[in-house]
Amino acid sequence: MATVRGVTVVGLGDVDPVPLPLDSWSRVLISSATVGDNQSCLGYSVFTPGMATDDLSHEVEELAYVVSGSGELRLEDGVVAITEGSAAFIAAEVWHTVANTGDDDLIMVFAFTSSDYPPTDHKPSRLIDDNG
Repeated sequence: MATVRGVTVVGLGDVDPVPLPLDSWSRVLISSATVGDNQSCLGYSVFTPGMATDDLSHEVEELAYVVSGSGELRLEDGVVAITEGSAAFIAAEVWHTVANTGDDDLIMVFAFTSSDYPPTDHKPSRLIDDNG
């Protein structure tokens, strides 16, 4: 990690991964722990094939960009496909599950309007999937 005149550069290896099921993981790269005077945070996730997160609802809006792979956002009333090169805006308090439905890792960059990963409600995924 390097800081020069108000610019901080954080590498993937500079922060510990948050382990997820099926050998998936996330890392919150930009946060109050790495920057200290930030007003937003940025992270990187790798979801292996077949991985689906819990049903999540964040206190603030989320922005996500799919670097590679494909999958879907499972919502209470529908499913939205996400593919390499697509970006998603998820409004605050919208319940969603990120699912890798492809054959390759789904790699995403995510950001929140919060200095750290925001308060988030979790529950086992119960949202719409391929079987309705």
